[in-house]
Amino acid sequence: MSEQIRAVPVRHYGRLVFLVALVAFLALAVWAFAGADIDYSVTLHFLTASTVLSGLGNTIVISVLAQALGIALGVVFAILGRSRHAEIRAFSAGYVWLFRGTPVIVQLLLWYNLSLVIDTVTLPGLGSWQTNQLITPFVAALLGLGINEGAYMAEIVRAGIDSVDKGQTEAAQALGMSRLLTLRRVVLPQAMRVIVPPTGNEFVGMLKTSSLAYAIQYGELLQSAVKIYSNNLMIVELLLTVSIWYVVLTTVATVLQRFLERRYSKGVQR
Repeated sequence: MSEQIRAVPVRHYGRLVFLVALVAFLALAVWAFAGADIDYSVTLHFLTASTVLSGLGNTIVISVLAQALGIALGVVFAILGRSRHAEIRAFSAGYVWLFRGTPVIVQLLLWYNLSLVIDTVTLPGLGSWQTNQLITPFVAALLGLGINEGAYMAEIVRAGIDSVDKGQTEAAQALGMSRLLTLRRVVLPQAMRVIVPPTGNEFVGMLKTSSLAYAIQYGELLQSAVKIYSNNLMIVELLLTVSIWYVVLTTVATVLQRFLERRYSKGVQR
């Protein structure tokens, strides 16, 4: 009779090394911040300061509006990218190429300084306005962040539409539905399962990218911290304050993203 085989678990030494390295890094980080000359009471005090809360509100507003603008533009240009006409497809591809190919901070600065290119904006029958009066820091931030986001959302929506089986479109058209109605009633609802996760990630990124609006004097969260520490010189303390708020915002956005993912994945969840 052959000897019974005794199974021996495989030892994963790499995991142990990684765990030790991680614990050592965290311990070093805690030791460094604990011994640093940082007044953490200042960090907690300014969490609810009126200036910081005002900046927090502005960050939420610009992030939501810019993401909404980006989603709207993304849907439009994703549809244009599927047009039968080569000129329209080229226009859509050019938009995505241009705004994905230039840094967000550059786009923000260009919008903010648009008056150097166009002195006045004239609408026939309505009037004429100075460009520097129309393009306020808020408008420049909205256009810069929203239009840039639209280029990324166009690719996300395109991927979502492509994920839907073409038989769904053919069946809808066989029933006499128009292309637009098919897209709205058949394709997009099914594509949402693919669109929602990366869109949630884009919004989380938007919450943090909105801090770039500091460069054009928009009063978002980082700008509010800069105003405070320019007076009291508590630089690190205020940066920790805004970091806490950014973590809170991204956590809430992540929870909402998970909720939407579950809602649109009901038919495919195991």
